[in-house]
Amino acid sequence: MSAGHVVIVGAGQGGLQAAMSLRQAGHEGPITLIGAEKGLPYQRPPLSKAFLKTGEADKLALRPASYFEKKVITFRPGSRVDAIDRQARVVRIGDGEIPYDHLILATGTRNVVPPLPGIDRALGLRTLEDARALRQALERPRRVAVIGGGFIGLEFAAVARALGHQVTVAEAAPRLMARAVSPEMSRRFEALHRSMGTGLHLDAPVAEVTDAGVVLGDGHMIAADLVLLAAGVRPNDALAVAAGLPVANGIVVDECLCTPDPRIYALGDCAAFPDPVSGLAIRLESVQAATDHARTIARSISSGQPCRFDAVPWFWSDQADCKLQIAGLATPEDEEMPAGEKAVLRFRNDRLTAVETLNDAKIHMAARRLLASDHVPTRDILAAKDYDLSAF
Repeated sequence: MSAGHVVIVGAGQGGLQAAMSLRQAGHEGPITLIGAEKGLPYQRPPLSKAFLKTGEADKLALRPASYFEKKVITFRPGSRVDAIDRQARVVRIGDGEIPYDHLILATGTRNVVPPLPGIDRALGLRTLEDARALRQALERPRRVAVIGGGFIGLEFAAVARALGHQVTVAEAAPRLMARAVSPEMSRRFEALHRSMGTGLHLDAPVAEVTDAGVVLGDGHMIAADLVLLAAGVRPNDALAVAAGLPVANGIVVDECLCTPDPRIYALGDCAAFPDPVSGLAIRLESVQAATDHARTIARSISSGQPCRFDAVPWFWSDQADCKLQIAGLATPEDEEMPAGEKAVLRFRNDRLTAVETLNDAKIHMAARRLLASDHVPTRDILAAKDYDLSAF
């Protein structure tokens, strides 16, 4: 069993999972978990959904304070790491230093803030503090403008609309969730949001945010007294850059999630790793990817043997009464094949790459098992079964 000191920078779900998995795997050495935010590690996905409705912050905590004492994990909330000294193998916090034998970077992402006039008037939605500010702002009727038609923007839009607010979404791309889903699924969610009374402006980049609302590139004004910025994220990689680690749309790691420094790993939203299927460098903005990464790294450290990451990625988004679930990973160029009213299959070179489902957990789970198997079916094989994944 391993006994060295493991330091984890970042106390989100991935960072916490790394600490938990190390103990579960038998790691006996000290573990230090460092989080920039105050308070206990918490779930982020509900911030754009359930929390805006209920305000029940206590239900977001992933583990009570007693857990860290019980598992002998040193938890340091409200602390920011200033630098990594790879030669001395220490992280620096203020005037102090914490030595490490293994270092895990779970630093996550930050919102993209476009250089637009008045953008500082917009609110973000990344942290519990952000969600509290938004929830307070929604306590009275509002005209809401959302900049960005991705998961977070649309989840927030659905909640705000259900609460009775006037909502308009401005998306720079020609369709909603363009990076994540097929054109067919984009169309279905466009219809959903329009049916709720949400205004949608597609292919409509924002030029300015004013006291009166949002000005689009074509001059159109969206009247709003509350603006949410949900225009994407960027990896928090400054520590890695300053430490001389390679960065390319994330901290570059190998198939075992290890950087070129064998003592340092990266996981979750901040890590750029080789896709097990294509070998291409990818970065996943997904809680599940972060927790799967954490388990893989914990196995490597506790066993002393490098372990490859090969889990099938999956994602979800709850918007109004629709649960979107995605198994696998497709590119925007992958072909689409609608399979009934609840599923869309994605193909690359006739190979199944992903399955998108609406309110169909059974097909979603079947897709995850199928994509994780050694014999992922081709389009011809699926066609012979009328594209019914449950047949496999």
